Amino acid sequence: MRILLASPAYWPAHAFGGPVVVARELVSRLVARGHEVEVVTTTLTDVGVRPGRRTRVETVDGARVTYLGTPLRYRWMGITPTLPPALGRLRRPDVVHVLGFRDPVTTGVAAWCRLRRVPYVFEPVGMFRPRLRKVLLKRLVDSTLTRGVAAGAKLVIVSSPRERDDVLAGGLGAGLVRIRGNAFPEPPPPTEADPLEGIVPSEAPVALYVGRIAAEKGVEHLLEAARRLRELHVVLAGPDDRHGTMAAVRAALVAPATAGRVHVLPPTPGPPFDLYRRADVFVLASGGESFGLVAAEAASVGTAVIVSDRTGVAASFEDGEALVVPYGTETTVDAIARVLGDSALRERLSAGALRAAARSTWDAVIDAQVAIYLEAVGKVEGRG
Repeated sequence: MRILLASPAYWPAHAFGGPVVVARELVSRLVARGHEVEVVTTTLTDVGVRPGRRTRVETVDGARVTYLGTPLRYRWMGITPTLPPALGRLRRPDVVHVLGFRDPVTTGVAAWCRLRRVPYVFEPVGMFRPRLRKVLLKRLVDSTLTRGVAAGAKLVIVSSPRERDDVLAGGLGAGLVRIRGNAFPEPPPPTEADPLEGIVPSEAPVALYVGRIAAEKGVEHLLEAARRLRELHVVLAGPDDRHGTMAAVRAALVAPATAGRVHVLPPTPGPPFDLYRRADVFVLASGGESFGLVAAEAASVGTAVIVSDRTGVAASFEDGEALVVPYGTETTVDAIARVLGDSALRERLSAGALRAAARSTWDAVIDAQVAIYLEAVGKVEGRG
């Protein structure tokens, strides 16, 4: 098939989290199976970095990627005036994958698909339900500018049962929604270097969070764990998403109760597998995740994992493979204390994490993705 993927950001914009990593995995593995894949995206790389103003075309993992010049931006939304002519130059795809929501690129590509009668699938990557900032504005945008994105899609892709519930609550029919989970990665062998050397004493217990330092990610729960558990070191690895959460982190860096035991590391260009291995427990205590790929990355190296019940990845763990706890400070702190205080529990969770990782493979995910594309094309051609 000839596939076009549209996304508000693409590799190497790893600072934007799991969706960018998943998109690259999908694209590279589709190419490996012989599909012709093109990507159209912005030049965004990070929230705090000015995007490039010139359009460039590169080959990434065998796919042709058009990075559209982005003279203006607001957070992760890039304004790309050259999108229409860029679409006009493309060979007509068999199917389009719209990955993201409420941004100019995906909204424009979905509109182009409807005008040209090109079938497309829509994957909102956890953004379908308006939440966090500017909820009223998002609802207004959804009722006007982006109204046709979901309505015009042949199928809507979600990564977990939790995200499916959000989409159905937003008014989409169950017959349009398909769950295509995300795989656990295949980590490389460990290196001998200690990523926390000179930062955390080798004997100190470490609770790790990886991802954007943003509202509703549960970072405040980890800071409270550092206050209450006097030996614990909390490591936060990721970019400041400018939600205001970093202010609480900075306060913890100098507060008498936590100074020297809260550490902030910059984001890495790929999954920090050695950092996951170094941690005693990985914590994703988020108030809302369509999936939560970082927890899958941590589990893939056998690190004990704690996730909140508001993460989509929680459904990927069977009993005994991770601690799934109700969202909140008390439950998170208690779970961290339990894992750190019980070496047998920690070992069971480590073994369980590896079982979960072995059960979820990218081959199965790509099989499901291709089946969704074929179903979407079939709906147009009358075979569905």
